[in-house]
Amino acid sequence: MTPGNRRLAVLLSGGGTTMVNLQERIRSGVLPAEIAVVVSSRDDAPGLERAAGLGLETRVLSRRGFGRGDTFDAAGYSTALADLLAPFAPGLLVLAGFMTRLAAPILSRWPAVNVHPALLPGFGGAGFYGHRVHEAVLAAGVKLTGATVHFVDADYDRGPIITQEAVAVLEDDTAETLASRVQAAERRIYPAAISLVVSGRVAVEGRRARIMPEAGR
Repeated sequence: MTPGNRRLAVLLSGGGTTMVNLQERIRSGVLPAEIAVVVSSRDDAPGLERAAGLGLETRVLSRRGFGRGDTFDAAGYSTALADLLAPFAPGLLVLAGFMTRLAAPILSRWPAVNVHPALLPGFGGAGFYGHRVHEAVLAAGVKLTGATVHFVDADYDRGPIITQEAVAVLEDDTAETLASRVQAAERRIYPAAISLVVSGRVAVEGRRARIMPEAGR
C-alpha cells in the first residue's frame, strides 16, 4: 500500500458487525485509520444502514449482471469495483463478510485483507464460511480452532497469514456457542492486524507475512 495512506475501503455483504467494530476502534484511537467508503455487494445488506448511521460513505455494486456460480465473472466485477473505489483513494481493502470473489483487476491495484473463522490453512477454501466452518470443525473433532487474518489473493483463504488467535473447542460446543467465542477473537485480532498493515509493519515475502518491529525498537 502507499506509505502513509490509512484510508480503508470496507467491503461487506451482510450485517456489518465487523465494520462497526472497526469504526469503534478507529473512534477510540486504537486503530490509526479511517474508513473512506463502505461497499456492499447487496443493496439490502443491513450493514449499509449501519454504515450510514455512523456517518460513513456507502456504495452498492450488485453481483447481478456478472453471472452466478461457476459462471461468475470475477474479473469483470473486480474491474467495476476498482472503478467505483478509485475516487475514494483507499490504501487498503478490508473484507468484512464480503461474499464475492475478487480477481486481479482489483487485487493487483490494492492490498486486501480478510478475517476467517478458523485457523488457516485448515477449514478454509471455497464453501467454508460462516457456520459451515464451525460445523466442519465440530465434525472433525479438533480441539483447537480460532480466527485468522490474512492477505487476500486469487485463491480462497490462501493469502499470507498476518495473525491468528486460537480458541479451544469445548466438549459441549454447538456451532452457535463456538461461533460466539471465535467472533470475539475476530474482533480483537482484525483491528490489530489492520493497524500493523497500515503502519507499514507487515512485509510479505513469498507466502509469508513477517511482522516488523516498531520503529526505534
